[in-house]
Amino acid sequence: MAQASKSETVTIDGYEVKLTSLDRVMYPEAGFTKGDVVDYYRAVSEPILRQLRDRVVTQIRFPQGIGGKRFYQKNASRYTPEWIRTFVIPASPGSDKPSKKVTWPVIDNEAGLLWFANQAALELHTPQWHVGPRGGVGNPDRLVFDLDPGEGVDLDGVAEIARLVRERLADDGYEAYPVTSGGKGIHLYAPVSRRSSKVVHRYAETFAKGLAEAHPDRIVAVQAKEKRVGKVMLDWSQNHPAKSTATPYTLRGKGGSPTVAAPRDWEEIVDGLVQLGPAEVVERLERDGDLMARHGLA
Repeated sequence: MAQASKSETVTIDGYEVKLTSLDRVMYPEAGFTKGDVVDYYRAVSEPILRQLRDRVVTQIRFPQGIGGKRFYQKNASRYTPEWIRTFVIPASPGSDKPSKKVTWPVIDNEAGLLWFANQAALELHTPQWHVGPRGGVGNPDRLVFDLDPGEGVDLDGVAEIARLVRERLADDGYEAYPVTSGGKGIHLYAPVSRRSSKVVHRYAETFAKGLAEAHPDRIVAVQAKEKRVGKVMLDWSQNHPAKSTATPYTLRGKGGSPTVAAPRDWEEIVDGLVQLGPAEVVERLERDGDLMARHGLA
């Protein structure tokens, strides 16, 4: 990808965005700089904005790159531009317990996307619901499962379980679509409509635990790492309105080289599957278009 200059100010969507320290190396193993991060997000702005629009964002920021400290951030920074929309919503929406209020940002346009990229927010995570015009938490429009391998399970093993989950969801009337997570696993999304978060969350829990009971040698539906050895953890918890998932097309800060939460075709979810990097994702978008939009998940 083209290298950007050390710093520059760009005007996008009528807003000025100052881009700084663009030569800072964010992924040392690959020499991938903040300028490359900005270039990537510009290249995928249309499809990722379809995923981000009207969803509050949790950022994972890496100020010194993936070799330095990282931190989660829900609150919009005090220096967030006024033109970036924010909503004051509980830190744990949908929780039965009171929680503090958080001023959540929403990324509506390319200018906002690049502003967050300049803040070294490499990872952008979003919930399964949209925020309403007055800050209300809407019903989910998608069901998600995070397939996370335990020790001794490779991506081929996760792909095998993903195919099984797809078949079982189809039995219940849900069509699931895969996104390789950019980490070790696979996310599966299925469109849903007219159901409350509680109903979707309860269904996901029942589904995951039932599948784990049917395949105890291959699947686990609890978080405890010691129970995951040799198995795939079917994480259903991200359907709770207080939880979020790595947004499709976001970069990940998981390893030495940059990877992406990348939408895939089911024909790819076979032995030999690999996680994808940013250049591959951009090439695929140019060739195949936005798979999330094609599947009704945008």
